Amino acid sequence: MRRISCALVLAAVCGCGRDAQVTQPVESRARLTPNLRYVVVELPSLGGTSRGMSINNRGSVAGWSNLPDGHRRAALWEDGSILSLGTLGGPSSTVPWPGQNNTGMIVGISHTALVDPLDEEWSCEAGGFLPETTNLICRGFVWENGVMRELPTLGGNHGFATGVNNRGQVVGWAETPVHDPTCTGAQVLQFRAVMWEPKKGTTRELPPFPGDSTSAATAINESGRVVGISGDCDQAVGRFSARHAVLWDHGTVTEIPNLGGTTWHTPMDINERGDVVGFSNPDEPGDAEGEFISRAFLWTKGSAEAVDLGTLPGDVFSEAFAINARGQVVGISFGGLNGPRAFLWQDGVMMDLNDLVDSDDVLLSAQDINDAGRITGRVRDHVTGAVLAFVATPIGGRR
Repeated sequence: MRRISCALVLAAVCGCGRDAQVTQPVESRARLTPNLRYVVVELPSLGGTSRGMSINNRGSVAGWSNLPDGHRRAALWEDGSILSLGTLGGPSSTVPWPGQNNTGMIVGISHTALVDPLDEEWSCEAGGFLPETTNLICRGFVWENGVMRELPTLGGNHGFATGVNNRGQVVGWAETPVHDPTCTGAQVLQFRAVMWEPKKGTTRELPPFPGDSTSAATAINESGRVVGISGDCDQAVGRFSARHAVLWDHGTVTEIPNLGGTTWHTPMDINERGDVVGFSNPDEPGDAEGEFISRAFLWTKGSAEAVDLGTLPGDVFSEAFAINARGQVVGISFGGLNGPRAFLWQDGVMMDLNDLVDSDDVLLSAQDINDAGRITGRVRDHVTGAVLAFVATPIGGRR
């Protein structure tokens, strides 16, 4: 088996493989989703590759688009137009998670103009979320009404914002001033999950699972329940920092069931029922070394186990990125000869989203789905080869 030195990346396209596969028969897909079809619209870019990361219930899409010079900008698409959200003074910014609510708040990360005295790689660049390798400090941001504001840390240098609910509660993670002996590589400082409430001016640390050093929050629902990871400081991105998938409920942290391995247990979204999706390593050879052998999972509130959602035929890895109020799940399946493909999971079945559209373009990943079933992600145009953000709108089926 080839080893994958992956960070916690939203749409991994690593070409590594393993033997075990779980697929769904085509007959079941057809039987369970009669007449389910989608119309796909490509979204404009700022001159380079783009990706839609979030679609709210109003249909607004947030994500990122590269400039012709290779720098990246957090972006908002509304009514067929694209708006650059700017930066916090550095070269690039992005919305790296489904970080948008229904009232116009968008959260993400951005380079600042400040030099990092410790020269850490930090999550922003180590995970490939920002395209440059710099010595600049990265901070989480909240954007609203045309203004990007920096979110504070917990006393350290760097921060990272991932999710926001309609109450204006923002989650992510930030460094403390503690030099953590469980850090590896260029990482030095401990980091902890955070809930920010910008309108109240408050910053609250969310503790790690007992016995762990670090934590990071990845999503929040309208009830204020937060999901994320907990473990070692490690490389500040996934792997051994995701020894545990966790849930914070009014400040109390509990473990979410995983698929049996020891690393990469990463919740990506939580809906209003408290159902959680993400990706997790099964207990297989290589997991103890932190190899990336992830599978998409679903954990329904109150269940004793997480469910492995499998992969599309021919693939070996998958990641679930979002779940809506109806229990529809979207994500990516990859690691096979077909390349990365967007999936939709519903009624117990994983479907290739490309099978549900009348287009020769390739839907590479599905990053978010709103409560009406509209999906955003990235698509490769079959004529130009450009990789762009898209919106897929359902036009039939039982849903």
